[in-house]
This record gives sequence, C-alpha cells and structure tokens, in this order.
Amino acid sequence: MSDLEKAKSATGISDRQFKRLAAFIEKELGIRMPDTKRVMLESRLQKRLRAVKVATYDEYIDRVFSGDDTELIHMIDVVTTNKTDFFREPDHFDILTSRLLPKAMDRNGGSRVFSFWSAGCATGEEPYTLAMVLEEFRQAHQGFDYKIVASDISTRALEAASSAVYHADRVIPVPPSYKKKYLLRSRDPDRPEVRIKKELRDKIGFLRINFMDERFPFDGQFDVIFCRNVIIYFDRETQERILGNMCKYLRQGGNLILGHSETLTGMNLPLRGLAPTVYERL
Repeated sequence: MSDLEKAKSATGISDRQFKRLAAFIEKELGIRMPDTKRVMLESRLQKRLRAVKVATYDEYIDRVFSGDDTELIHMIDVVTTNKTDFFREPDHFDILTSRLLPKAMDRNGGSRVFSFWSAGCATGEEPYTLAMVLEEFRQAHQGFDYKIVASDISTRALEAASSAVYHADRVIPVPPSYKKKYLLRSRDPDRPEVRIKKELRDKIGFLRINFMDERFPFDGQFDVIFCRNVIIYFDRETQERILGNMCKYLRQGGNLILGHSETLTGMNLPLRGLAPTVYERL
C-alpha cells in the first residue's frame, strides 16, 4: 500500500495524539481544543495527511513539531474558524458614526487620518464593511480620512480577503445604495460574484498576526479596534492578556469594540464601558 493509500485509510486520532495536538494548539494559538472538537480536528487533518502524503497522525504531528513552518501554517489554517458576515452586528457601525467618530473629531480639533484595526478579520467581510461605513462618513465630514489594518492568523483567510471577491449571496446584507457605490459585478453571467471597488481596497492593509505574540507589528496607535467574536475561542486568562496587549496599541480616548457574546466583566483593563460591548481607553 502506498503512503497516500495509508493516509486515506488512517484510523482516528488516539487519545495521546489528540492531547499532544490540543496542548500545542492551546500553547501556540491560545485556542481551546476540548475533547468535543476531536472529530472536527480529525476530519480536517485528514486532508492534510493526504496533501503531504504521510501515512499516520504520528508522522504528521512529528513533521509539524520538527519545525516545518510551512506545514505549521497549513495546520493553523485547518484548525481556525473563519466565520463572518457583511454588516454583522450592525448597531456597532451606527454607534461608530453617530457617537464615537464625531466625539473623536471634536477631541482632536482638526483634520487627520484616523486609524482602525479589524482584528481577526477572517475572509474580509468586516474590514470591507468598515471601509464602506467610513467612506460614507468621510464624504459627509470635511477633514476626516481613514486607514484600516485587517489581521488574521489564517493565511488562507487573508488570501481570500485580499482578493476582495465574494459570491453574490455573501453580500445580501449590504444596503442597496452601498452595493451600487462600492461593489463591482462580474461581467460573466455564469459567475455570480462581486468585487469590492479599488477605492476601498486601497484603504486596507492585510497582515498575519497571532494574538499570542508578545508584540504586534505596529508603530503607532489605533483610534478604534474591532475585535468581535474572536476572544470567545480563548480561556478567560488568555482573553485578558490579549486584550491588555491590544490596549497598548489603542490611543487614549480610543475605542475597543467586542462582539455581543463577549464581556470584560472581572477583567483588569484600562477601559470603561460606553455601550454594550463598546469601550473607551482610559
């Protein structure tokens, strides 16, 4: 039997193999991997065994742990979840344009470029939504301009985000007026796809960032950080450490916006609440 055939017939992950992988994933990525995720991990890794033509999970684990950075990145892509939508939790964008940005402009008392970070951007729906909202605000407010950094740990997700191409079904939540202004339809009627216009694409820079790193590759500070529906994958201690690190890159008076299922209750962070899951840096 060939290695490829062996990989296809490989048995499930053993307790020892799963515990070894789970411990590594939690240490390197901060992502909890309880036993309930064993089947998910097993099915996703099967594809990698076939792709690299190794016969067993032990061989694959040894390859990843031996320092094969390329395969480590592939494994990270496999185990991370990239779920997002355009205009997800839309009240955050209403608060941004009606309260946070006018206050920030008054506080700064002049024209400048405001900086935003979409942390855990997945396949790009959040930063492109943010770009549409900010572009509308820019057109209505003289002196305001913006730039966006969007980051994720998954190279596969970042490649999809950078392409700025989406199936037409994905952009259903986008308001019709925004679709007309900011989306380009494919000229091929057999390809129901759209692409974000260049004027918005040029406002966004994509970076691969691991939240477990001690430092992030930024020189300055952000006015607003969106970190929505990301920290739910980490334990409480790791959540506090990640958010505390993010606060170092958030301007005093700047804002951190979390997902509606996330809370800072009990955490010691230099933040005060302004609205549900919307915080200001002290």
